[in-house]
Amino acid sequence: MAELLLVLDSEEIPARMQEAAAKELARGLSAALDGLNPRDAVPFWGPRRIAVSLNVDAEIPASTKSERGPRESAPEQALAGFLRKHSAIRDDLVLESGFWVLNRATPPVKAAERIAQAVPELLWRFPWPKSMRWGKGSNFTWVRPLRRIVCLLDGALVPFALATDNDDAHGLRSGTTTEGHRFMAPEPFEVTSAAQWQRELAERKVVVDATERADRIVSGVAEQAQKAGLKLVPDVGLVDEVAGLTEWPVALLGRIDDAFMDLPPEVMQVSMRINQRYFALRDAQDKAAPFFSFVANMDFADGGALTIAGNERVLRARFADARHFWDLDRKIKLADRVGALDAVTFHAKLGSQGARVARIEKLAAEIARAMALSDQQIVEAARAARLAKADLTTGMVGEFPELQGVMGGYYARHDGETENVAQAVAEHYMPRGLNDDTPRAPVSVAVALADRIDLLAAFFAIGETPSGSGDPYGLRRAALGVIRIIRDNGLRLDLNGLFGQAAANLPANLSEGGELPALPSFIAERLRVQLRNEGERHDVLAAILAGGLDGDLVRLLARTEALARMLGSEDGVNLLAASKRAANILRIENKKDGPHDGVPDPALYVQDEERALASALVDAHTTIRVALVEERFTDAMRDAAALRPTLDRFFDAVTVNDPEPERRRNRLRLLNRIGETLAEIADFGQIEG
Repeated sequence: MAELLLVLDSEEIPARMQEAAAKELARGLSAALDGLNPRDAVPFWGPRRIAVSLNVDAEIPASTKSERGPRESAPEQALAGFLRKHSAIRDDLVLESGFWVLNRATPPVKAAERIAQAVPELLWRFPWPKSMRWGKGSNFTWVRPLRRIVCLLDGALVPFALATDNDDAHGLRSGTTTEGHRFMAPEPFEVTSAAQWQRELAERKVVVDATERADRIVSGVAEQAQKAGLKLVPDVGLVDEVAGLTEWPVALLGRIDDAFMDLPPEVMQVSMRINQRYFALRDAQDKAAPFFSFVANMDFADGGALTIAGNERVLRARFADARHFWDLDRKIKLADRVGALDAVTFHAKLGSQGARVARIEKLAAEIARAMALSDQQIVEAARAARLAKADLTTGMVGEFPELQGVMGGYYARHDGETENVAQAVAEHYMPRGLNDDTPRAPVSVAVALADRIDLLAAFFAIGETPSGSGDPYGLRRAALGVIRIIRDNGLRLDLNGLFGQAAANLPANLSEGGELPALPSFIAERLRVQLRNEGERHDVLAAILAGGLDGDLVRLLARTEALARMLGSEDGVNLLAASKRAANILRIENKKDGPHDGVPDPALYVQDEERALASALVDAHTTIRVALVEERFTDAMRDAAALRPTLDRFFDAVTVNDPEPERRRNRLRLLNRIGETLAEIADFGQIEG
């Protein structure tokens, strides 16, 4: 076993590309060196280098490959063609079982030799999302100019060059030197192993492990905040980005001018994050603090005082811009901005944002009625829906699209709208992501649902549905948002009916077209995926959904939970086994002379077990149906589970495929009744186990 270390030093790599590139380097190198049994690959990434260390065998062992040619009796032309194809002569062939066979021995290949061949090929075709050329005369590209290549096998240089016959590839070739921090330790040093490389870089102010850099950033910023009696606003994405911008993270604390502290905290946080990669802080009351933290890429002799002053000056300019938008936007009321949405295209086939707002306004009122809200709340839901998209025309949202909805809430309050309306405008995009909260205020819920349901109905109507991993309009996210809002708020709504109402609000040529019939199945699949991610019995949900999507998701999930609970009991397990046994028998026999549906004839029963099962099924069918209608799902499952002993006795005592044809058909009809009875609850054939 030998340690291979490949390090690629370059100019600054965009933070968003580093991790994927390092992992692709590890994957590609492992694939290229497959014959050396590569293992234990560890990728590294940072602003100025990507690297991988892995273990490989010392050589690719010798091997023999046999190619079978024509038969011994084949024409000479066939044999000549085989020899030409493999660049062989007649003396290279041997006869085996009547065929000419060419045995080719491949000598062993040293690891260094294979690496020297594979790495240049890998680097020439490396799949950066964006690459650049530099210098003159070479077509070799990299994300940023590539400066050094370190390639060591057990500490020894693996020599190779990237040059080809027609391209010098900037003279790049493998070596044994790298360099430390660009400013604090730029001198080159010799590399002898992966461990020594990491250790020496740390001594030269470079942390090569991205996780360690992220930990330093979080702990450093938290420490700075704690000194001021503050706490960090969590931002994992920003931590990862800053870890990709710094090799030696040093957290510092700056102050925000009091003159800007009346700006909305979301404006301050987004401006700091997007423009400057600063971290927002909060005080003990969880309010925006007049401080910010940022991460420098080096130590400072003055403790960072000059750098802090410079960043405070830059932030004042950023906040001055935000202040300009804040003051300018409030001069025009949200209600007066709604008309401008008619000039904003939503989608070429669906018209303007103004037309969409009119649909959401109507649908929000209908949802509010379905939620049994008060007359005042219904009016507020429609009003909030009308204003919800108006902030798209503001300067602040134009500068920071992340603030849409949030700014609308602030502007609505400034305009004197009711708190319910302002809150609904601010919250109608919630949940924005998987870990975001859902709205809980009734008016907010109605508007948030109306926004997503209209989106889904509109794009399904024009046939723009997700395919594979592609979902350009965020329809999967919208569906999950609908599901989460309904579940979190326990809403008893007819979702299928709401989709129908949303479709009816569309232009007449779209209200019944496209993929609208597939929308309930799309929601059902998203619900199944969500349950699977939560570790729940998604197969049970699939079995219940076999009869179609129950638009009342609360009822559907309660029914799913009751069935899953029953299947977890001994009676449930045995009932499932018995139902599958009956279904298997029917499937086989139906292929012969089925289907075996219809009502069994009691006159053909000859055994007590037949009569007992028939009676139990009649009773269970009635009690299960009534319990389901009355939403007594636990009772329905108990009635189904109660069939288990009767089914057991039937299968123990009764031969279904009786020699007498009429009796056999009657017993198969009885088995079919088992499936029909249980189908009131679910398609048991889709349940695992």
